[in-house]
Amino acid sequence: MYVIIAGAGKVGWNLARELLEKGHEVTVVEGDRDRYLAVEQELEHNVQYGDASELWVLDRVGISRADLVIAVTGDDEDNILICQMAKEKYEVQRIVARVNNPRNLQHFRLLGVQPAVSATDLILRLIEHEVPEYGLIQLLSLEDEHLEIIEVEVGHGSMAAGKRVADVMLPDGSLIISVLRGGTGFVPKAESVIEAGD
Repeated sequence: MYVIIAGAGKVGWNLARELLEKGHEVTVVEGDRDRYLAVEQELEHNVQYGDASELWVLDRVGISRADLVIAVTGDDEDNILICQMAKEKYEVQRIVARVNNPRNLQHFRLLGVQPAVSATDLILRLIEHEVPEYGLIQLLSLEDEHLEIIEVEVGHGSMAAGKRVADVMLPDGSLIISVLRGGTGFVPKAESVIEAGD
């Protein structure tokens, strides 16, 4: 797989390192000369100097044959632009964008730049997971596929407590895909019994 990473900050540099170790072909594009020179000492020919939001730079690094473009610069506008160009002009099938400011997440979605990953948003989800007062916890949202995975703890007075999975009343289109109990998880069968605390 050929991967182009826009941005050689900590995220881009570490992504490149991991992907190279897994045997993928990687080119990192970095526009800051000092940062480029630092990363080039380790990644050598796998890093190129230039502004990844410029078409000629993307052409130079071979975007037309890229399988995946990852935009992880420190600027949300650049990340949107890079992913839009990759998707619309060069027809790259897979893109991933980093969202630096979670307030911009909706702009990425509106412009069709998905998946867009916000570290702040991910940390908030982890906090929600660890603080049970939140109730329903969104674990994963696949908006294009209209799918969402949520977690809910079964309370002691819950109508689901003590019932078989087959007997639990759920909204149409909903499934129980996993049960976490005692620190481990399992895929329930129709006969599995839901317990308080699950």
